[in-house]
Amino acid sequence: MKVAITGGIGSGKSYVCNQLRKYGIKVYDCDAAAKKLMRTSIELQNRLFQLIKQPIFINKTIQKSVIAKFLLESESNKQAINNIVHPAVAADFMQSGADWLESAILFESDFINRVPIEKVVCVTAPEHIRVARIVQRDNISPEKALEWIHRQLPQEEILRHSDYEIVNDGKRNLDTQIKQIIDEII
Repeated sequence: MKVAITGGIGSGKSYVCNQLRKYGIKVYDCDAAAKKLMRTSIELQNRLFQLIKQPIFINKTIQKSVIAKFLLESESNKQAINNIVHPAVAADFMQSGADWLESAILFESDFINRVPIEKVVCVTAPEHIRVARIVQRDNISPEKALEWIHRQLPQEEILRHSDYEIVNDGKRNLDTQIKQIIDEII
């Protein structure tokens, strides 16, 4: 059974995935895989260069600002990059041997339809907690953190399309919630 872990920025999905690994569950990190594939796949690099018309790698270092600028220019630019990167990530996931994956943009990117996902787990947290986590992790202003949050699909929308919820609010026991979901799914 293929299971996706998703949730908005700052919700704590990476932490949840690390906990899942402690239970012996192999979790594929779509974001890390996309970066790795962009770094290692000459075909992907060439396709992105043809699209963006600027080098995305200089001295083996990804030029995040070049990609981000192109992405933010228009929805069609974002879709064009997704149409290059996401099929490569989906194919890599299917060959990885993992049954669980972590994807922050599972629904926005339509990644949910690129691989045969049977169950979706959404990690949620109150907005003020998410903002505090992002500010601490990325050393940015609360306003910038909120801007990032609001660029993504609303948490309620993600949850509506999910089968399970893990509430990461600092009050509810995460291990209990994770164990319950593992028991139900496995």
